[in-house]
Amino acid sequence: MKKLVFASNNAHKLTEIRAILAGKVEVISLSELGCHDDIPETAETLEGNALIKAEYIHRHYGVYCFADDTGLEVEALDGAPGVYSARFAGEHATPSENVSLLLDRLSHTPEPRHARFRTVVALIDELGTHFFEGSIEGTITTERRGENGFGYDPVFIPEGEVRTFAQLSESEKNSMSHRGRAVKKLATYLSALACHHE
Repeated sequence: MKKLVFASNNAHKLTEIRAILAGKVEVISLSELGCHDDIPETAETLEGNALIKAEYIHRHYGVYCFADDTGLEVEALDGAPGVYSARFAGEHATPSENVSLLLDRLSHTPEPRHARFRTVVALIDELGTHFFEGSIEGTITTERRGENGFGYDPVFIPEGEVRTFAQLSESEKNSMSHRGRAVKKLATYLSALACHHE
């Protein structure tokens, strides 16, 4: 499999995933595929949402593809925002509004405020459907720090670091992030599949 469609319209995610899979597989975006549909994420789990997106593209375009869904699970909020991370502050909320609501909800929670980022990748290929998961533990800061990354990156400090994801370089973040870990498992699977076909 030399090319694989990534079922997402998120430009930030596309950049990250292309960097992680560079030299292993060519990642085709939905816009390059000619798809500009807004695929609804109606499942109650990250696995479910990733699968909805992958199945939609596979069904409509007949291509092998993968999709991801990511959630920030905050201990003090009983795992919220979780599957609703992208729309925590409302259906059309901006990432900044989501972060503001998170900081507001945690304003009376003492540090360290434990959280976990979790990504699930769903892949549909010739052998069926496969899931790959990556997660990283960390804490939530009291204010935004850093200019890189996207989403909740300015307020999430990964375990073993003193900087937020938004203060790390792209390669530093990808080497340890939840998405990086899930996509590396995907890459390992694709490499094994390629060897099998040789």
